[in-house]
Amino acid sequence: MRVALAQIDTTVGDIPGNLARIRDAAARARAAEAELAVFPEQALGGYPALDLWEDPDFLRAEAAALKDLARGAGDMGLLVGCAAKNPRRTGKPILNAAALLHRGQVAALRGKSLLPTYDVFDERRYFEPAAANAPVRFKGLRIGVTICEDAWSRAPGESRRLYRTDPVAAQTKGGADLLVNLSASPFERGKSLLREKLLREHARRARRPFLYCNQVGGNDELIFDGHSLVFDGQGRVAARGKSFAEDLVVVDTESLPQAAAPYGLSDVAEVEAALVLGIHDYMRKCGMRKACIGLSGGIDSAVVCALAVKALGPGAVAGVSMPSRYSSQGSVDDAEALARNLGTRFLKLPITEVYETYLRALGKPFGEGEIGVAEQNIQARVRGNLLMALTNKEGGIVLSTGNKSELSVGYCTLYGDMCGGLAVIADVPKTTVYDLARWMNREREVIPQSTIDKPPSAELKPGQKDQDDLPEYAVLDAVLTAYIEGRQGAAEISRRGFSADLVRDVIRRIDRNEYKRRQAAPCLKISPKAFGVGRRMPIARGSF
Repeated sequence: MRVALAQIDTTVGDIPGNLARIRDAAARARAAEAELAVFPEQALGGYPALDLWEDPDFLRAEAAALKDLARGAGDMGLLVGCAAKNPRRTGKPILNAAALLHRGQVAALRGKSLLPTYDVFDERRYFEPAAANAPVRFKGLRIGVTICEDAWSRAPGESRRLYRTDPVAAQTKGGADLLVNLSASPFERGKSLLREKLLREHARRARRPFLYCNQVGGNDELIFDGHSLVFDGQGRVAARGKSFAEDLVVVDTESLPQAAAPYGLSDVAEVEAALVLGIHDYMRKCGMRKACIGLSGGIDSAVVCALAVKALGPGAVAGVSMPSRYSSQGSVDDAEALARNLGTRFLKLPITEVYETYLRALGKPFGEGEIGVAEQNIQARVRGNLLMALTNKEGGIVLSTGNKSELSVGYCTLYGDMCGGLAVIADVPKTTVYDLARWMNREREVIPQSTIDKPPSAELKPGQKDQDDLPEYAVLDAVLTAYIEGRQGAAEISRRGFSADLVRDVIRRIDRNEYKRRQAAPCLKISPKAFGVGRRMPIARGSF
């Protein structure tokens, strides 16, 4: 069978727009003489639609769109991810479903069996799991249809199952000639190769071709990388879709190519591509056209600005330098050089006078003696206020520039440098920020080398350096990764060679700053455990 995998970028709730994308891809699949076009999970309504799945008007609109799409379906079948009514009288009212549309009607409907409730997922809240699914008969073949998590019943290379049932194995046992998975699998670092390994094992065990169609694009915090895959019955990759871009992959399952090229993106290239796509789609899908970024002359704001320019173009990005009496001339020069390298608009708004006005208005003891945290925070909040004022006046959004290392331990100011509508690198550790900067400079100097070389500093008091208050970032990031992403305890982390006192202090800082993170802008997720919807911690808590 000639099959097209339509890897499309859908928008949650934009049913007319998603319908148009499906039709356009279907027309291209038809022109390529495909007999079946496969679309991602929830392609019609967008994924994840969250509480829209409880909105009757949304569900009615999606059902009407599915019927309309079916009416236009000819001899080429369309396998489309959608929300569908639960036919049983008990349980949740809808299924996370795949509908086969053929010759004007819904020829078959299959529901998702495994509904994830970990990390960013909460599908049990909305959907009823499918009780059982038989392969779909279509044009002389029995097609084993599964949806995303149905393929993750066990971790790759491990014998222990994550679920009691294996829907892919059930399809094989049911006589499927061909295995197809509709997916909306969010990106995270290292997942591309892990996913490939998982699906390869399915194809090898089943000894059948396995076709995987994944969503691409950004929806709020989540980024979907696409990278659809086709495996032959021996588990070899016969074809792969583009990463972080729409694509149409057309194959003949009777004569699959011998081997596709290996996956080509390095870790840092993946991170850059994911963040660029996340910025682009967040702005586009929210109807925003301009971005404003506070340029301190430091590494974080430089990387965010470079990412924004790549995502939106230089004409849509404004960089704003807001020096105080504590800002070095080198930092101001670096900010201007960055804007010049990127071709962006550059504004310079000194804050010394505004800062001193704040101190006079507050009276004693502000401004007396050594500069404390309160005085430092005033500077950050003045800057945040100016950035918000500019975007209010000119339209657009502030992109906040704090990294994961700072946000983890609360080394940031509420209503100051945390101001913004999107936290671009809030899931990027400081060490990876440096990796990104060096990667961006691989062909020419985009980020001034002096920005990369100088010790990181908030420059909120004389001679300030980040390492006056924090461990070296290489050490801090290793502890953070172990605690947040690895879910390891203090004793286990200490056994890896870190000081027990340092580990306890870092964990204490992480735990006590949950209130700040709860008020942060949405964070683009690139790790297995990002701050936001995927990490649910109490704010008011005791120690144990």
